[in-house]
Amino acid sequence: MPFIVKNSNKIKWLNYKNKWRLNNKIESSLYLFSIYLAPLVIGVISLISMAYWPSQYAPHSGTAIDFKVLLDEEEALHPALANDSMKELASVEFSDTRLSESPFWIQFQMAQLGAHENKLIEFPSRHLSSIACWGGSLFNRLGGGDRKWADGSVQLIKAGFALSLSGPSEKMDIICRTESVGPGRISLSLWNSIDLQQSQLEYHRRSGLLDGGLTVLCAFVLLTALINRSSIYLLFSIWLALNLRMAELSYGWDTQWIGYTVPVDMLPRARSVTIASYYLITVALFSTLFKEDLHALKSLKFFRFAQWTCVPMVLLSIALDYQVFLPILWFFTAFNISVLIYYLGRILIKTRSRVAIWYGVGLAITLFASFSEVVAASIGLKVLIGSVNSVTAALSSSLLTAVAIAEHIRQEHKQRMEVQAELTHTFNAMPIGMFTLGPDGFFLSANPALIDMLGQDVVATQAHWRGFFEDGAWVQLHRHMQERRGPRTERRAQIAIEFRSGQEPPGESQRAPVEFETRGATKGAGGEARRYLLKATLTRGKIQGSLQDVTEKSRATDELYFLANHDSLTKVLNRRGLESAMQAALQGLPSGKSMSMAYLDLDRFKLINDMFGHAVGDEVLQQVCLRVSAMLPAGMAIGRVGGDEFVMVFSETPVAMAAHMCRGIVDCIGKLPYRLGGSAFYVHGSIGLIEVDTGMQLKDALSGADRACQHAKLANRGGLLVYQKHSPYFMEHEAQLKLIAQLSDNEPYAGLYLEMQPIMSLSKPTASLDFEVLLRMRCSDADQVPTARLIAAAQASGRMGKIDLWVVSSILNWLNTHHKELTQTHFVCVNLSGSSLNDEQFLTEVYELLENNRHIVHMVCLEITESIALNDIDNTRKFVNKVRRIGARVALDDFGAGYTSFAYLKEICADMIKIDGSFIRDMNKHPVNLAIVETIVDLAKNLGMKVIAEWVEDHETLQTLTEIGVDYAQGFVISKALPPQAMIMVTSASEFLTPQKPIRIVPPHLQHQQHQQRSLG
Repeated sequence: MPFIVKNSNKIKWLNYKNKWRLNNKIESSLYLFSIYLAPLVIGVISLISMAYWPSQYAPHSGTAIDFKVLLDEEEALHPALANDSMKELASVEFSDTRLSESPFWIQFQMAQLGAHENKLIEFPSRHLSSIACWGGSLFNRLGGGDRKWADGSVQLIKAGFALSLSGPSEKMDIICRTESVGPGRISLSLWNSIDLQQSQLEYHRRSGLLDGGLTVLCAFVLLTALINRSSIYLLFSIWLALNLRMAELSYGWDTQWIGYTVPVDMLPRARSVTIASYYLITVALFSTLFKEDLHALKSLKFFRFAQWTCVPMVLLSIALDYQVFLPILWFFTAFNISVLIYYLGRILIKTRSRVAIWYGVGLAITLFASFSEVVAASIGLKVLIGSVNSVTAALSSSLLTAVAIAEHIRQEHKQRMEVQAELTHTFNAMPIGMFTLGPDGFFLSANPALIDMLGQDVVATQAHWRGFFEDGAWVQLHRHMQERRGPRTERRAQIAIEFRSGQEPPGESQRAPVEFETRGATKGAGGEARRYLLKATLTRGKIQGSLQDVTEKSRATDELYFLANHDSLTKVLNRRGLESAMQAALQGLPSGKSMSMAYLDLDRFKLINDMFGHAVGDEVLQQVCLRVSAMLPAGMAIGRVGGDEFVMVFSETPVAMAAHMCRGIVDCIGKLPYRLGGSAFYVHGSIGLIEVDTGMQLKDALSGADRACQHAKLANRGGLLVYQKHSPYFMEHEAQLKLIAQLSDNEPYAGLYLEMQPIMSLSKPTASLDFEVLLRMRCSDADQVPTARLIAAAQASGRMGKIDLWVVSSILNWLNTHHKELTQTHFVCVNLSGSSLNDEQFLTEVYELLENNRHIVHMVCLEITESIALNDIDNTRKFVNKVRRIGARVALDDFGAGYTSFAYLKEICADMIKIDGSFIRDMNKHPVNLAIVETIVDLAKNLGMKVIAEWVEDHETLQTLTEIGVDYAQGFVISKALPPQAMIMVTSASEFLTPQKPIRIVPPHLQHQQHQQRSLG
């Protein structure tokens, strides 16, 4: 039984196979017959019919009649007079009107027509506009007509008129009056009625074939142009339409257009515009077809002339009468046709393109035909018209155009096949994956590279995108395609419909492809998904794109991104990453909420590096970061901003809660030792915590936290100092930040003003009025800015040099105004900051100011702080020497503060020394301070310098300073700082002394004795 079933299946398979082969043979036979045999049979039958079969339309031609012709230029003749005037004229076979619109009289005799009963005389000229005929001895009117009507024996026929004559042949004169428009040729032909009727049928048949054939060809080329969006085909279809019109004009068929009669009044103007438009389109077609070939030719001046005359010719055809326009047209046509034929010959010699050859030959025939008709019409050479005219040219060029179009289509098809083969090869050889998806996400094509990436299942039936990528990958791709299609929300539904239906809106193919990274499906438990770079675009309802495996590149990018934003040693954020985290926290901070920022600095961490090496210090830093990170809740950031300095960002955290966490961090850092090998270290840290709101700048918050940390170190507050809003520390910091911002503006001098504090001479208190210039600032709310804050803000903003220059310039201007009133003023002290002395531009401008005010510069005494002077002895010495050479004085301010050696005084030749106020205040209560002051006074006197004592606050101190030989005193006991106007209201500094208690002046020789007594005591 199984054997029978097996054989039965085999027989069925063989029957199916034989039937399949038979069907294939039938299809092949039908194909061969349709493609090869049927065209061959049709061609052979056509050749046999043309060679052996009789023509259905036998050619007929009339008999030419000689006639006499007379031009009536004055239009004064009538039939009898015209007949008499032509008796002596010779008969002619034809006569050209040569554009004359005056009447022509034609005379012939009935005896010339033979013995036919019914005779038809044809006037075939298409340029005739009207005709009237008379006959017999009395010249009776036989009939007449024009292009609109005809009566009597005259009738409209073919392109001209016909006169019907009947009766026996007799010696009778026939005379006709004709009018023409254009280059008409007058001729007469004798027909019998049957032959003329047959000829008329042949005429209309040929006209119909010409009209229909070229119209169909023009429509075909136009459709080809529209389908292929080809400007060349469109231009050629227009040229064919005008070519048809030119052929109809030559054949006398231009009185109609696609079967409709053209109004007679429009014919002359229509002929002019047609010829001029044909002239323009021919030049345009020529330049378009051979654009690249023309660019390769060296000289194109004649061709440019032909182009420039196109538009003027069309305008002239509209503006001028027909008979005036034609001579102009003949001239330019003859010249420009010669030019086109010349360039066409050069192009055809240079190029080997068969399309160009077919186009060129067709165009050459048309140009030659037009040229021949122009020559024939202008010089009356009939032989050219008889052999070649626009009718034969139109037919020939139409045939050659069809061949050229066929060749062009063949070449385009060949090029498309080559491009398609190249694209297929490139598609398969691309090293990155290429694919095409249907609108539902199923793979339609994939190249070998994509198959290698995703596996052979890609080419399987019903392979969907989601089967090879992570969950949601198809939704993500679909969303990207929608967003690329249009950003408006209200179009989403329509976009989805178009996407599923495969429709593509206009301009979709020009959109840039989307590009994003996606992950492949995870393979196996714990397997790592591959990463792919996807580029895709939506074209004709399908998704086309590329896929590139970027797993290793993504890993490297992630690592580089981590290194760019994290510290390589501790793995916490670096300064760049910390700034990003702080910026994100500030941007995401809700209105009315606050966040906190902490600055952590490890105390005396440098000792670990110095004693045990940087390797041990690095390990300690890593453990510190691990401890701090473990203490921070999720969402909080920590970053390293220095060697042992860290910043913590507490996003959306009240300062009280952040302070609680910071105390825990301080305890966590310092309570447990850090064990490395056999050693154990204790590390302590200080934290400055600041409350941050949405209006605070990032750099300002970081600066405030750093400042709070430094205060925490100095204040011994258990390692933590909190700057809360509205606290004195916070308010001071905020005020300083605002002042820095104000000074950083384009007008840093706003609010600045000067005050002056008197300096009293202790030897001649009533004979001197010296003072020190003090810088002050008042805010917009009229509150005075503390001087320490002003100086710190000016130095932080980098405007200290500008402000010092403003002070020097202002006091010089003030002295220029009031120096005549200050008769007892010997010096005016002006303090300069250390940053200004290191500014070369500032020094240059100060020197220039002093040079420009030499008449008062002796009154100026520039003060420099002792600590600044010692930073760069050489630079300070140069400055002092330069200022003193100009004529000003120099004083050393805050002398003695923090230094035990005065050896540098021999390097700096200052004029005065201002003893630091810390030695002067309470000097009488501290003998050591008194001894130091006496030593400084002795040293200054030995060096030839004057001594000024600051911070003198009581009369006892003032008296003691007088006794030990101090030259000048400055302090509240004399006067506080006053407006400049106060200095010009007094004559000496002693007038400011309050209460007015006299000072006992000690002569110099007694000062030395008192000094020795105090030393022994």
